Amino acid sequence: MKGHIHYEAAFEDYLQAQQIPYVAVDEAKKATFRDAKLKSFDFIVYSRGDHNWLVDIKGRRWVRRRPGSRPAWENWVTQADLEGLRQWQEVFGPGFGGLLVFAYWLEPGSEPPPEVVHTFRAQRYVFAGVPLENYEKHARLRSPKWGTVSVPRRAFAQFVRPIRDWL
Repeated sequence: MKGHIHYEAAFEDYLQAQQIPYVAVDEAKKATFRDAKLKSFDFIVYSRGDHNWLVDIKGRRWVRRRPGSRPAWENWVTQADLEGLRQWQEVFGPGFGGLLVFAYWLEPGSEPPPEVVHTFRAQRYVFAGVPLENYEKHARLRSPKWGTVSVPRRAFAQFVRPIRDWL
């Protein structure tokens, strides 16, 4: 977890406000897997349910593309994000699953989506989660050059859930 990244700091503030147990992952201290080329995740979150989560935060702005349009569920990630999270899920074993958390930073004056809005440092955020398996099933190549994938917005909107539903 990088404290200087406002999306991650806002999510940590959300976890603290909801009194949800978690561990922020310090990328500099993953010495056990130093030789492995695994992309790190951001948090280990202990849920009240039967699944604990390895959370990778994906910060996105919730913006309107053109006047009068609805804001988009921007949800691209890199293939390395998915591969790293899948490998970490295997390292942690049963009881832990990968969860992509899209932290949407709401523009001032924008209408928030119907999910829970969290305010941090006078900025508003919406946290929406997608289990790794669901995302991978629907992901389509977005940019071969950048190694990114995304899920079509309609499909994404059908299975993305407010973070409170996963924790």
